[in-house]
Amino acid sequence: MSGKVVLYYSNGRGRMESVRWLLAAAEVEFDEVLLTSRDQYEKLVADGVLMYEQVPMVEMDGMHLVQTKAILKYIAEKYNLNGKDIKERAMVNMYSEGLIDLMEMIMILPFIPPADVKTKLQTIETKATGRYLPVFEKAVSGSIFLVGGQLSCADVQLMECSLMLEEKFPGILAQFPNIKSFQGRMSKKPAIERFLQPGSQRKPQPDDVYVKTVKEVFNIKV
Repeated sequence: MSGKVVLYYSNGRGRMESVRWLLAAAEVEFDEVLLTSRDQYEKLVADGVLMYEQVPMVEMDGMHLVQTKAILKYIAEKYNLNGKDIKERAMVNMYSEGLIDLMEMIMILPFIPPADVKTKLQTIETKATGRYLPVFEKAVSGSIFLVGGQLSCADVQLMECSLMLEEKFPGILAQFPNIKSFQGRMSKKPAIERFLQPGSQRKPQPDDVYVKTVKEVFNIKV
């Protein structure tokens, strides 16, 4: 196992994208093994490196890390992106898990029947504007970061999530000016600015090719 961080996932966002974002924010270089065939996945299973036989999987510090939240917490702890004490960590985790819940709603859109997409989008927009974004609008009111006056994984995820929402609902942040200002501040951070540039390891919105490949690799029948 090399010393460089290696990510194993499909060539798209999914549950790995938040890991990419966090590593980029921590200025950690990483390689990717992009799964494009069922054989690649089955070899990982046969090699015994996929606990629960699931990806994402991250090779890091001599370990094979699985489960997205566990991966994110490990990276956040290692690079001081998880608060200064136990109370701050609790707040970071609460913000982070709320953002993950919201992003996962968007993540599954390419895999649901086309007839259901409009209804699903309406549900996401309603929950985003009524349940989630007001929390973050208040949290960054008069504050540069969400917790403790320093960058945390929750800030990185809020940046990721807010951009995802704007892709689906242009103008959704019009009623959340504090989040929009937060976006502007985050985008000026050199590591984040680089990740937002064309040619970075940030993945585009999923397309039909991505969906087809994911279904083939993981034998998804729907």
